[in-house]
Amino acid sequence: MKTNLLALLFLFMGFQLFAQEKTITGTVTSADDGLPLPGANVVIDGETNGTTTDFDGNYEIVIENGDVLVFSYVGFQSKTITVENQEVLNVALQADLESLSEVVVVGYGEQKREDLTGSIATINSEEIQKTPNSNVMQSVQGKVSGVQIVSAGSPGASPTVRIRGLGSYDAGSSSVLYVVDGAFYNNIDFLDSKDIKSINVLKDASSAAIYGVRAANGVVIIETKKGRKNKKPVIEYDTYTGIQVAQNVLKMANAEQFTTMAYESGSTADVQFILNAMQRYGRSEINPNVPAVNTDWYDEILRDAVITSHGISVSGGGENSNYSVGANYFKQEGILDMKNEYERLNLRSKLDIDVTDGIRMGSSFIFSNATQYAPESSAWFKAYHAVPIMPVYDNLNTAATPIAYSNAQNLGYRDTQNPFPDMSYNKNQLKTRKVLANAYIEADIIKDKLTFKTSYSHDFSTIEGHYIDFPFNLGNNVEGFSGITRDQNNYSNQYWDNTLTYDDSFGKHNLTLMAGHSFRDEATNTFYASGRDIRGINLDTSQYLDFADPTSFSGNVGENASRIYGLSFFGRAAYNFDSKYLLYGTLRYDGSSKFTKDPWGLFPSVGTGWVLSKEDFLKDSKAIDFLKLRASWGQLGNDNVAASSGSNTVTNQYAIFDGTAYTGYTSSSVFTDNDWELVEEFNFGLDSEFLANRLSLNADYFIRDTDNAILPITIPVINTVLNQNAGTIRNQGLELSANWSDNIKDDFSYSVGANFTTIKNEVTEIINEQGYINGGTAEFRQRTMVGEPVQSFFGLEVVGVYQNDAQVEASPFSENNPEASLQPGDLIFKDQNNDGVIDDEDRVFLGSFLPKFTYGANINLNYKNWDFSLSIYGQGGNKILNRKRGEIIYTNDTNMDADLAINRWHGEGTSNSYPSSAGLRKSWNQQLSDFWVEDGDFFRIQNFQVGYTIRSSKLPEIRFNFTAERPLTFFKYNGFTPEITDGVDRQTYPIPAVYTVGLNVKI
Repeated sequence: MKTNLLALLFLFMGFQLFAQEKTITGTVTSADDGLPLPGANVVIDGETNGTTTDFDGNYEIVIENGDVLVFSYVGFQSKTITVENQEVLNVALQADLESLSEVVVVGYGEQKREDLTGSIATINSEEIQKTPNSNVMQSVQGKVSGVQIVSAGSPGASPTVRIRGLGSYDAGSSSVLYVVDGAFYNNIDFLDSKDIKSINVLKDASSAAIYGVRAANGVVIIETKKGRKNKKPVIEYDTYTGIQVAQNVLKMANAEQFTTMAYESGSTADVQFILNAMQRYGRSEINPNVPAVNTDWYDEILRDAVITSHGISVSGGGENSNYSVGANYFKQEGILDMKNEYERLNLRSKLDIDVTDGIRMGSSFIFSNATQYAPESSAWFKAYHAVPIMPVYDNLNTAATPIAYSNAQNLGYRDTQNPFPDMSYNKNQLKTRKVLANAYIEADIIKDKLTFKTSYSHDFSTIEGHYIDFPFNLGNNVEGFSGITRDQNNYSNQYWDNTLTYDDSFGKHNLTLMAGHSFRDEATNTFYASGRDIRGINLDTSQYLDFADPTSFSGNVGENASRIYGLSFFGRAAYNFDSKYLLYGTLRYDGSSKFTKDPWGLFPSVGTGWVLSKEDFLKDSKAIDFLKLRASWGQLGNDNVAASSGSNTVTNQYAIFDGTAYTGYTSSSVFTDNDWELVEEFNFGLDSEFLANRLSLNADYFIRDTDNAILPITIPVINTVLNQNAGTIRNQGLELSANWSDNIKDDFSYSVGANFTTIKNEVTEIINEQGYINGGTAEFRQRTMVGEPVQSFFGLEVVGVYQNDAQVEASPFSENNPEASLQPGDLIFKDQNNDGVIDDEDRVFLGSFLPKFTYGANINLNYKNWDFSLSIYGQGGNKILNRKRGEIIYTNDTNMDADLAINRWHGEGTSNSYPSSAGLRKSWNQQLSDFWVEDGDFFRIQNFQVGYTIRSSKLPEIRFNFTAERPLTFFKYNGFTPEITDGVDRQTYPIPAVYTVGLNVKI
């Protein structure tokens, strides 16, 4: 591929040398006052070769006859001119209200940005391409108010996306809808960032309502790049490669700290384990009272990992068509030192054709072939708990095969602890193949007024899982047997949409009407089988079920399937008077086979806007260029939940009595018969532009209720949990964003932006006998209750640490909680009801994993051929349950993090917030409390990029860049990362920093 690219490069250079070129000069001015516009951009359309005007608005550029020049300037409308025989070309640009005439892609259509009544945010392609990642949604983090992106560190893993909070009890029911070129998807891991033109986020119910039941949690509309008519082919090659580095690596107790804590624990067994380590591995030369081995397990299992991407595309068009084709190869290694990586090859095409003057058709096609080797997540958990006085390898462990890994049981500990057997003796392969096709036909029934469009899309995906367990022995009767599990998951999602759109103007009255119909068919099929005792398991050719013991298949083979149908009818009306008074409304009638009780739902929405800047009292304002107030209300059904069974559950049974076989069935009176979750939202917003459109300010306040929320309700008597419509969940908040852009001189421009969001998640109704719903586990309790966020942490409140015997004796808990056997170094819990006893009645809400606020900011500088950008991101108000630390409740003889070792109570006055080493091993201190629940606030340098572009009429455009993604993150939480999807950190994959160098060549 590199050879072909070079050949094309030299061929193009030859064409340029012999092409007929000429120099065009001219002046760019303001059409309003005739003043020159210094720093205006003058570029050749589609090639980005160009220049900027000087202080007097003058420019000079070398072009060919037939080239199209694009003139642009901040705060003014761009102008496109085809150059023919001119040698002097003067251009006057019209003032533009921050591209308010820009067309924004909305549901089943487009609208001018100035006519929008809902809350819609746009991210352009330049911002998207700055992030080196396998999933384009990662690039949205910190750039849009009201959108929370929770990063994923594992190769190929998709980030969690939440738009305006969590609206369902089950986080899986809050996934957003992705619309790519009109086709619907649940995940966009098949897209490459270089293929994307823009991302529009529909945040409020009014904007998303037209998409119906799949849009209840927000919509992300993605428009991919396409060619241009009458444009010669443009070839673009883009590549980057770099390194991923684990950051904020958690410090664990070293051998000396661990030994000290073992001696302080009061445990005779723990002390003996230390002596056993000294006898087996020797004593430290520095401190003979400490074992010689000092293993940093995180350092052992981590590695620097490579990430790379190569993409090539060709786009262009003729008189009646445009096209874009491309290919991309992406590979990402994981920072966990095992077979842990992600590799993907994408092929795509996009074609639009004007069949006649009034008929258009087009198609897009994507083929994605990805292979992922998933990590052994248990490695993170074991690395945290593995004692530092044990090495990775132990030649004395002669029973260990095929690798002499150490086993903590040889020192007396209960578990093996070593994470390397999990990493070495497992291979988890996932092969994903996706074929995504979309086609449409559009016809003008009445030219420029009435248009019919029909489109069909099919998303066919196959995910093949191949999980291999290799045989091993660690000694002490710890043995792993060979085994293989295979599964194949087939997904076939088909959508057929038809719309009829009428668009007309009557004087200052502008009206758009649309009616539509949509059908969906979503089918899944899963087959799985597993076997053991694989012959020749170490040979790649034998790692299949044919080589398994046939008797091991019994009960380990199965197949299941599901199919969901949806039918919808919808309509939209958008009216404005002189783009000053705006009215917008939608109505959608949705049917879903998921609901047997009532499969149909009617969901309306309405929006209104008032452009004050067009009123007489503001239209001549020198400071205010645009000011709009808007409000909207809408309802959406949410069927992104488990389907209802709808009737008694019947199970076939087979039994033998007195030697005779009988068949029959059992029936359960417990079944689900749920209705729609109903999302209802009010949104109030303001959009404004100031100071010659250089400053923009936007604000939104929303109240979003999920009524009939499906909650896990315990049925009395039979003590069975069923999902039922039994509550209401509210999310409300404020979204603010501001942007400033300006040109300082002819070769220097800059922009600055910031956004801030507050979100309050609250349960406002629960319909059950208890008045609350318990989640988590008995040891790590989460509770959902009216007035609190969903699945909040629930436990005791720590107010200090007992410092001496006198303080212990004076405590009422010494007498009223005799089982605690309180001692100095134990935690002091707050007696919430002042009854002198610490029990379940003293538990309180300790916080939520959902942040109370998020924020982001960015700065972009352009100086001559250099460009620089910096973005930040942060969040606050959320809590994290440090469960990996808290699981000392199950096993007391493991290691702990250095924060615990350093800050532990070890004498009067040494700590008033951490228990002693002995206290950590007591059930009194192991109760869930805010000691185990930590702050999740963080601030991050999100992205830093510097680039240099070579622009010459004799060469293709070439850009070099260096990017640092997430280079610095600041937080207090005792873990690798404060980004935990559900707030429970047990074995979370770390989020690496990424450093890349990139090259872009456009011919």
